[in-house]
Amino acid sequence: MLFLLSLTGSLVGAWLWFSLRRSHAGTHTRRAAGLAALAFLVLAALQTFTIVPAGAVGILDVFGNVSLLTLKSGPQLVNPMGRVVKMSIQTQELPVVMEVPSKEGLTLKLEASVQFHLDIDRAYEIYKTVGDDYVAVLVDQQFRSVTSSTTPAYDATALYTSQRAQVAKVITDRLRGILTPRGIIVEDDGVRFHKLTLPQRLAAAIEERLGAELDSQRALEKAREEAERRRIEAQGTADSQRIVAQGLTPELLKLKGIEATLKLAESANAKVIVVGSGKDGLPLILGNQ
Repeated sequence: MLFLLSLTGSLVGAWLWFSLRRSHAGTHTRRAAGLAALAFLVLAALQTFTIVPAGAVGILDVFGNVSLLTLKSGPQLVNPMGRVVKMSIQTQELPVVMEVPSKEGLTLKLEASVQFHLDIDRAYEIYKTVGDDYVAVLVDQQFRSVTSSTTPAYDATALYTSQRAQVAKVITDRLRGILTPRGIIVEDDGVRFHKLTLPQRLAAAIEERLGAELDSQRALEKAREEAERRRIEAQGTADSQRIVAQGLTPELLKLKGIEATLKLAESANAKVIVVGSGKDGLPLILGNQ
């Protein structure tokens, strides 16, 4: 449309310039008409060029006829009678807040998001069948539908605890199966749960149960550590006794017996020593106390 208006303005300006020249009108009026014609001509010429920004593709729409040729990023020569629709092929994130049902029939408030990007080779098809507002028309609606149909298979506890990642992956796979044939690629682990709001009483009960499980795990871990400490201590004692037993030879025992006999014989207490009457030839010491 702008091309036609510019071209018309250029033709009108040129006609005025020639008409004023024949009628010998003022120089300033003729110059103004000529400059206007030139400006409109330049503006019309500019409509044959467009610049597609990085991370985007251009779709040429000429009076409802969508070109199969996708314009890449950079300056492009286009049909001035058409309209270039620029569509992003970068990764986009769509945040949503929705109410979803659980297996128990509860209604939960879920804050989630999905990451996706446009298939560059299917951009013209998306524009032709859905339009440039495909995020709201297709991605948003399908994301909400798939999520609402998936969560009823899980109880609220699963959605609230660590199993939420498993639920998110199931939704990602189902959503990918729907959007990929349409030309929209869902990223790996594209669906993410950010916040899940449970009914207040249920949330308190779950938190209490999780706290009890945590306390039980801590007690069990402490008992395991104590058992391991005792096992190591017992093993050390056994190893020490084995080493001592290996070092107690009969000769060492006899030597220790003689040393003990000498010490007793040197003491001031009265005793009777019978030489050679003890086991292994050691003396017997008989005291009167």
